[in-house]
Amino acid sequence: MVEVHLWSGLRSLTGGRQVVKVEAKTTGELLRALVRAHPQLQAPIDAGVSIAIDGRVIATGLTEPIPEGSEVYLMQRLRGG
Repeated sequence: MVEVHLWSGLRSLTGGRQVVKVEAKTTGELLRALVRAHPQLQAPIDAGVSIAIDGRVIATGLTEPIPEGSEVYLMQRLRGG
């Protein structure tokens, strides 16, 4: 089970929850599980999000493993400049 911390703009889509728990072993599974649990998250996820695992922003796609006990944050997409 993964605890996912959500940025404030998403909390209204999850009944006000700041943290949601889903079953996932990779970043792709995480996003699919979030949409299954909270279908309203589909549009923001489709628009683009960033995932941080233990303080490291994941930029390698949807196959990045999520180690057990990791701190996971779903954030607005971070863009370089």
